[in-house]
Amino acid sequence: MTFRQFAYRNVVRNSRIYGAFFMASFFSVAVFFIYSMLMFHPDIERGILGEVSLIGMVGAEIVLVLFTLFFLYYSMSAFLEARSHEFAILLHLGMEKRQMNKLVFLETMIIGAGSIIVGIVFGFSFSKFFFMIVREILHLDELPLYVSWQPFLLTIGVFTSAFVVISFISVYFTRERKLRDLIKGSDYLNSLTTYSKIRAIYGITLILGTYILAFVVGHTSLIGLTLLIPFSATFGTYYFFSDSVPCLLDLARGKRKFHWQRYRLLSLAEQTHIMMDNVKMFFVVTMVSTLAFLSVGVLATMSSYTTQYDRLNPLGLVYKGDIDNPYEREHINSLRLQLEEKGLSYQLSRFVVVKQTSSFTQNEVEVFRESDMNVLLSSYSYPLLNLGSGEAVFIPYSEDSLKKLKNRVVHTVLEENSIPITIDSVYPKIVFPGSIVSVNSIVISDEDFAKLIHPISEKNIIQPSYHLFTFVIPQWMETKEVGKDIDYLESNLYFLKKDKFSPFYFENAGLNYSYILATYSLFTLVGVLVATVFLLAAGSFIYFKLHTSLEREKRKFDVLKRMGLTEIELKKLVNRHLFPQFFLPWGVAMMHSAFAFLMVQGILKDIANISIVKEVFFAFGFFVLIQVVYFYLIRWRYISHIRS
Repeated sequence: MTFRQFAYRNVVRNSRIYGAFFMASFFSVAVFFIYSMLMFHPDIERGILGEVSLIGMVGAEIVLVLFTLFFLYYSMSAFLEARSHEFAILLHLGMEKRQMNKLVFLETMIIGAGSIIVGIVFGFSFSKFFFMIVREILHLDELPLYVSWQPFLLTIGVFTSAFVVISFISVYFTRERKLRDLIKGSDYLNSLTTYSKIRAIYGITLILGTYILAFVVGHTSLIGLTLLIPFSATFGTYYFFSDSVPCLLDLARGKRKFHWQRYRLLSLAEQTHIMMDNVKMFFVVTMVSTLAFLSVGVLATMSSYTTQYDRLNPLGLVYKGDIDNPYEREHINSLRLQLEEKGLSYQLSRFVVVKQTSSFTQNEVEVFRESDMNVLLSSYSYPLLNLGSGEAVFIPYSEDSLKKLKNRVVHTVLEENSIPITIDSVYPKIVFPGSIVSVNSIVISDEDFAKLIHPISEKNIIQPSYHLFTFVIPQWMETKEVGKDIDYLESNLYFLKKDKFSPFYFENAGLNYSYILATYSLFTLVGVLVATVFLLAAGSFIYFKLHTSLEREKRKFDVLKRMGLTEIELKKLVNRHLFPQFFLPWGVAMMHSAFAFLMVQGILKDIANISIVKEVFFAFGFFVLIQVVYFYLIRWRYISHIRS
């Protein structure tokens, strides 16, 4: 038997151990190949975002490769640990370390070659189905299946290199282990781990500090504090598992009334050993799970914004310009002509908005005329205003402002023209997007508006008054091609000239929505990949670690069964053994993510008045359901191994 045959038979003989590693490798190759097929597709740039879609695919591939390297290395290390006794016997029988390193390298490359071939075949088989989904996500007319050498070459090259790197790294760390450590297996780690009460306090303090920072950022304007959150969360999580949890378990074991119970006595002793032995694993699972939660949470946030866009942006087209804007007549006529050519019905409203200083706040206030406002309200079929002299109403800029201004009464004077007014109500509907009107906008009667002769006295005001044109368009999503020449003029001729302000502002809700929807679609494509890989990896890390100590656990349960352990008691002990390993890291990750989205919710509430609570709640519920199913699946496999 040659050395290569010996390596091959080792892989076949240890198929139960290496099977999970092969499945993880094969899945990574398949996902990478499918996204490579998409990245090199000749039609992918025809979407709304064009080349941005390609950039997103490249980013997804890079994330997948980097994480796959770490994931495969970790799983390979776990299975080499499970075979430590076998390596010890080979070394004891006279195998040189150089030969053992070659053996590990050959075995890894055999598994790698098999997973690359199977992964590519599986990925190509499902590419057509994947393209059908992507076609709908990126709003393409068609995305046919194609055959090209580029995805095959890229996948083979990347993963062959990855397995070579993993082989050398695994060989290096295996070479560092002494023979007596290999004979002991994972047991030699027990004498090397301990905890510190100081670090235990640090862990809990850093995590609580992270949550406080997230709460503060979500309810204040101190956005800069977000830079501290990843660092404090990372160090706090590591210290929590390495020191805080063992310290808490040690305190629990010191309470005899609590500790000296039938199952609790065994489970607490076992959990202490597990925590001290698997600190890095728990830390990695927690951080990876947090990234998976955040990926799905970001998608939920964007989904919430896309579904609420129509409510937050009630107007189809908005054109805002200076009183002396030289483009006004040309642009308005052009917009009307383009809408008529597309057969889109619309209702046009024109406003003259004057800025004044309020004596109540000494701040700038934008004043609208009642008759102009009623034209817009009639196009919405909303109730019309009927104001008398000296009366005014607030214009809401968000749903929160409706609540804040509902019962507020303000007596003020428009100082430049000495006009006393009483603002005793807010219009009950949102009629303008938040980007158009200021937070201090009111409507006064035509009689009072005619008295606004003198402009605002504030010297820094660039537009003391302006014209506003609004187009109410029922089919507003079909306007994305309307006004592109105006948008180009604004962005290219004026935005690039930093020393000159544009005399007009143009906003197309249909065009903005198409970009938002395409961006959301792209993030969905990338986010689902990241979340899926991270989710499977988080559970696989625990599964790999269980495999490492499976023989020791079998011996332990054999002793307990000889002492009279029943089948029901066995299941209870297994539950207490596995439950913390699965749900403690996920619980910490969910707490991290919950406070992260609490912060995001506070920021979005101020910026765009969006609520993401429902979406995030359903996303977390979906994750919990998956984890429960995965727990019972691993529990079933674990019990079957223990019984065998």
